[in-house]
Amino acid sequence: MQNRISFISDLHLFARRSEFPRYAENLRTAARRSSVLVLGGDIFDFSWSTLPSLEATVEAAFHWLQKLGQEHPHCQIHYLLGNHDYCGPFIEMLEQRSGEIPNFSWHHFYLRQGENLFLHGDAVEGKWNHERLLKYRSRWLHRPMAGKLSRGAYYLVHRARLHHPLPYLIHWKRRAANRLLAYMNYIGEGPETGVRNVYFGHIHRRMLNYRYRGMTFHNCGAPIAGMRFRVLETHYDGDAPSGDKHRMVGAV
Repeated sequence: MQNRISFISDLHLFARRSEFPRYAENLRTAARRSSVLVLGGDIFDFSWSTLPSLEATVEAAFHWLQKLGQEHPHCQIHYLLGNHDYCGPFIEMLEQRSGEIPNFSWHHFYLRQGENLFLHGDAVEGKWNHERLLKYRSRWLHRPMAGKLSRGAYYLVHRARLHHPLPYLIHWKRRAANRLLAYMNYIGEGPETGVRNVYFGHIHRRMLNYRYRGMTFHNCGAPIAGMRFRVLETHYDGDAPSGDKHRMVGAV
């Protein structure tokens, strides 16, 4: 049986820099016609939230997920943690309340469906294993919300599009693919296992059909001023997906 999968990442909801409302209908359309929706991390941005508190942001995040699940009950929703949503209270909420959304599951690192591998993509920051990746993410685990002045300055930087060159200067396509491949080999999901397509986020640089060492890499970009973004779609043949083989909770 062939199934349609949709993938998005890096919405950075609740941060002023997010322009996701422009694409909200695209997400709804994709969810309506997909059997699987993969949320590829950094869907929420707890550090730069404009809501009154971290607790309020976590609660709003849960309600957003709950509403998404209720509106699309036929669609299985998978949430992959990123670095900006690797937030202690949010992870606790997922552990305690994710069962309230029947068509929802979450993963620390990756999701495999057929020939497709989905991951947030922060492994591009180095040739890492799970432990080093968790050490990187631990910077966000107990990070408080930024102050009002910091959030204002952060927003102005993005509004002026001063951030725009960074993904192209820092995250070259070849280096990103090479580092992701090293991580895939570590988790036992390399090309020899049948992976042909890799879907990832994190770098805020849209990357479609980039071929590297027998695999094709795809990035949806980010709905942030000056950056390109689109919902990605693919298919898989089969039934249940496989998630993290080494589910690790907390910081190292």
